[in-house]
Amino acid sequence: MRIDTRIDRRFMLRGLLGAACSVAAHPLTTTVTLAQGRGLGDRRLVVVILRGALDGLDAVRPLGDPLLSAYRPKLTAGAAARDLDGFFALAPPLGGLMPLWKAGELGFVHATSTPYRDKRSHFTGQDLLEAGTGMDVPAGAVRDGWLNRMLQAVPGLAAETAYAVGREALPLLEGPAPAQSWAPEIQLQISAQNRLLLEHVYHDDPLFRDSAGQALTLAEELAGAEELARAENMAGAEDMAGAEDMAGGDGMQPARMPTGPKEFAGLDRLIDFAADRLQGETRIAAFSLSGWDTHRNQAAAIAKPYAQLERTILRLRSQLGDVWGNTVVLAMTEFGRTARENGTAGTDHGTAGVMVMAGGAARGGKVHGRWPGLDEASLYDRRDLMPTSDVREWAAWTMRGLYGFDRSLLEGSIFPGLDMGADRRITL
Repeated sequence: MRIDTRIDRRFMLRGLLGAACSVAAHPLTTTVTLAQGRGLGDRRLVVVILRGALDGLDAVRPLGDPLLSAYRPKLTAGAAARDLDGFFALAPPLGGLMPLWKAGELGFVHATSTPYRDKRSHFTGQDLLEAGTGMDVPAGAVRDGWLNRMLQAVPGLAAETAYAVGREALPLLEGPAPAQSWAPEIQLQISAQNRLLLEHVYHDDPLFRDSAGQALTLAEELAGAEELARAENMAGAEDMAGAEDMAGGDGMQPARMPTGPKEFAGLDRLIDFAADRLQGETRIAAFSLSGWDTHRNQAAAIAKPYAQLERTILRLRSQLGDVWGNTVVLAMTEFGRTARENGTAGTDHGTAGVMVMAGGAARGGKVHGRWPGLDEASLYDRRDLMPTSDVREWAAWTMRGLYGFDRSLLEGSIFPGLDMGADRRITL
């Protein structure tokens, strides 16, 4: 039997992406956006959007402020946090990042936020974070994200400069600068014979051949990871029930979620995909990690997001090799959480929080920003950590340090209306 391989590649790609590019509407996937450009030199920037509002007062605990334990008696109990500088301490689940802190490859910005205030809506907060605008800009007036506006200022971008892998698009990168999206949402099952056919069809087209091959491999691995996750979730539910029994039924001392390689198979594959590109022509990557909305039983609810964040940073460092020395990772969230824990041992939507910085090109080993204090008069609206800086300032100074953008461009176009203030000196 002779097979006619004169098949329109656009048709084949559309069919492939309809299946392979829908691999995973499950929590093992995230969103990854990649961009490449000859105008960015050898420096890499990775932006991680932490959706749901990370509790900065938990991630980087101001233990030197005596009011913290008074506001959070349950949340500060348990395992000791890792001392950073005698005042701040790192949450116990993030302890695996301490070697980076000691090596000067991990830092934080405390008491920072976007200009968003008062309403504390996840949707509006994330929109403002990714648009990179202030409250003086009407909602919907800006239709591109600040990372896309940065790319618009870079010469030498090719037609295929950005790729998104994951369930959600990133408004952060939306706009006129070249970008392609790949949003896996269902499993792909394909026979060995059909895979050989696809490889034959794509053989003479390097772009489609490589992308399709990676899509198929990722789909197969995530399909297996999903089955594993189901089994582990069932086992985890049984463990949690037992832990709640031992803790008197309040669930405050649950067994820590498993953190072995199998749990993170899907996340690892996505990180490796990004790291492989960053070792080549790619200079910009953006991830989206969810699960940070911890209204109830925060100690248990936040364990998995912490593990994912820690693993993302550590695996990027491992997989990037020498490229890590030219990389800055910025992890930011839409707003912080309340200073006081609530009646269900959780926290509610707040204002200022923490931004995480990592990478060999980051000036780490320091908690940046001005600490406002936790006395009631110093809190925002007498309930939230008071913002003392704009998260956009830190992103702007990172771009200036990495790529040498003019301050006028950063304040006028990339982050319109921003006053960057004094040089933050957060890159090497």
